[in-house]
Amino acid sequence: MADDRGSSSAAVVLAFLSGAALGAVAAVLLAPQSGRESREQLRGYARRAEDNLRDLAGRAGEAVEEVVEEGKEFVDSKKAVLREAFEAGREAMRHERDRLRGEDRS
Repeated sequence: MADDRGSSSAAVVLAFLSGAALGAVAAVLLAPQSGRESREQLRGYARRAEDNLRDLAGRAGEAVEEVVEEGKEFVDSKKAVLREAFEAGREAMRHERDRLRGEDRS
């Protein structure tokens, strides 16, 4: 369930960043300034957007690593449970086999 929240929050952040970028481009294109100033302003927006996307990608990578680790721990815990159940079944089988062999000798 934690990964559902992580992916939905990442989608919200990505949508927000996309909307902010589109809004910034529209503002620059509609602003009464020279072409050089507009290009410099767009470069600044692009750099900030790149930094934000790298940060988002880093956090997404960390979230994936965390989910993978939790998955490994879950599998390991289930392996232990299955191993214990298998051993209990094996022991019960030995006990029953020994009991039946004892009845055959009587």
